[in-house]
Amino acid sequence: MSLAPFVATLGRGPGRARSLTQSEAAQAMDIMLSGRAAPEAVGAILMLMRMKGETADEIAGFAKAAQSACPDLPQADLDWPSYAAGRTRGLPWFLLSARLVAMAGRRVVLHGWNGRDDAVRAHLGAAGIPIARTSEEIARALDAKRIVYLPLDDLHPALFHLLALRPVLGLRSCINTVARMLNPCRAKASVQGVFHPSYRLVQSDAAARLGWQALSVIKGGGGEFERHPGKTIAGFGLRNGAAWEASFEALCGDTRRLAEVAEGVDLDALWSGRATDDFAEAIVVGTAALALGTLGETKAEALAQDLWRARLSSISEVAA
Repeated sequence: MSLAPFVATLGRGPGRARSLTQSEAAQAMDIMLSGRAAPEAVGAILMLMRMKGETADEIAGFAKAAQSACPDLPQADLDWPSYAAGRTRGLPWFLLSARLVAMAGRRVVLHGWNGRDDAVRAHLGAAGIPIARTSEEIARALDAKRIVYLPLDDLHPALFHLLALRPVLGLRSCINTVARMLNPCRAKASVQGVFHPSYRLVQSDAAARLGWQALSVIKGGGGEFERHPGKTIAGFGLRNGAAWEASFEALCGDTRRLAEVAEGVDLDALWSGRATDDFAEAIVVGTAALALGTLGETKAEALAQDLWRARLSSISEVAA
């Protein structure tokens, strides 16, 4: 099947063009992922949607088709996508937050691609997060450490190809949002960061159409799910499948940029206790608390603090 009918639907002109339905979007994505679509038509679809603004139905349809094209993978408790370019972010402190959630006994799956910015993948080792590229490797990592990172280029080459068209098209496309909604391990809860606040409701509404139960979306550091502890944070998403909104007060009075931490403080040093920085710790613990709350923990902030203190005991036990 050709993409031509979908291009025509989107591009007929003022008064005649319309957005795709969820079913149409799923059909269009199936064709794009198949590799049989004309590249000109793929570019037309993505840029027409960019011009008009994607809808929740379109994102839900695209994401459903993309997930259906994923291989069968072990199930996780928490889905944690990472697709920001990192231009306004410092170190990826949220990786330590994800590890705290895993310490709470939850199975956490991170997945992503960050363009030319390799900071996330470069710091996975320091955060103690293994990379997996096959279903067997994912299962072993989740059984051993309850946390794993999946590179999109290995996990879903066809979707990665569409995401990697950005330099060709010169603009971001809706595939960035679709990748965030991929949820490859069918987790019941997801945490997502956005750079542009307008996408918070689009992603929340798309998740509702897909039947998700728990989701938290915030405007996070550099577009990642990473909380600034010195600012009030607005959260959008789902709880028990219903629309949810909340406001989280600042955890401290420090309003410096997320990249501004003490010299010599990095992920490994902070986790091991060899270096301290109250602001960096607040980023890690505060972000973990939001993720734990998404998973239904009623005393998420206290649990996150307990886990942060407990990490040093676990390090000492391993060293002994």
